[in-house]
Amino acid sequence: MKLTSAVMLGLASLSSGAAAAAEVSPLLVIHGGAGVERKDFSAAEERAARAALTEALRQGHQALAAGKPALDAVTAAITVLENDPTFNAGRGAVFTHDGKNELDSSLMDGATLRAGAVAGVHTVKNPILLARAVMEHSPHVMMVGQGAEMFAAEQKIELVDPSYFRTEKRWEQLQRALKEEAAGQAHVDLETAKHFGTVGAVALDSQGKLAAGTSTGGMTNKRYGRVGDSPIIGAGTYATGNCAVSGTGWGEFYIRLAAAHEICARMQYLKETPAQAGEEVIVKRVPALGGDGGAIVLSADGTAATPFNTEGMYRGWIGADGVPHVAIFADEKLKMPGE
Repeated sequence: MKLTSAVMLGLASLSSGAAAAAEVSPLLVIHGGAGVERKDFSAAEERAARAALTEALRQGHQALAAGKPALDAVTAAITVLENDPTFNAGRGAVFTHDGKNELDSSLMDGATLRAGAVAGVHTVKNPILLARAVMEHSPHVMMVGQGAEMFAAEQKIELVDPSYFRTEKRWEQLQRALKEEAAGQAHVDLETAKHFGTVGAVALDSQGKLAAGTSTGGMTNKRYGRVGDSPIIGAGTYATGNCAVSGTGWGEFYIRLAAAHEICARMQYLKETPAQAGEEVIVKRVPALGGDGGAIVLSADGTAATPFNTEGMYRGWIGADGVPHVAIFADEKLKMPGE
């Protein structure tokens, strides 16, 4: 069958249009936890936080700029934050009632709905790497405690002595919480609970695929093997072909609302924007139940939002131009992609 020049020209035009439509501008959005308050912040701590957020964005961007998948960008960014004692994840994890560090993390690939999660680990340097190993090298979604650490050893994920996670700031927070508890104050120290921030990242790669990840040290003075929302797919982390979410806040409320999934569902079925869906779930529904926190939300069209209902949330984003944008407090206007 012979094609006329007009038909061939038309096909070439269609092909060119499809190629253009397939081109996506990569984007990475991160958070380092909600509940930040100025009164608890020294100038040096603020500088350190901004520097760490910037470095996490750059590391994630490096992966995206190299054409790597969104999962790689999410993993790279969260690893930086886990290694920095500023944040309640990895090295900077808070202490349980028994004076231990229990780490939780999860990761989800929006294109395939594959996910991996770990909870209650004590010796895994970077829980996000173990969550990815669970996703990629096991038939499971979640592993906990000793079993998860055995799997980490099998997968040659770096393990460290528990003392690696100890920081004086977190130890002092536990001592204050224990004193307040002994004095008959609330069983869960609500003032401390505002600061159990988590770290997370969501990314859109050059193929238009999304991914989300979250990592945390949990809640200061927690007991009984308590697990929050961060390692629970649909509560603290969720990603589809259209939406990626990572949450930070009072985990019990995020679990009850299936907050991350709820945001994605509203975007898919109600056609809400990341800002609209985030506002409804994070700013309205979580506080209505008595919780607080924030989230980062990213859609497949490159629109993003960082809703939160506290005085501050460590947050930032970086686009194809490689310029990091970082903010901490609520009164800092951080213009988001798509606004």
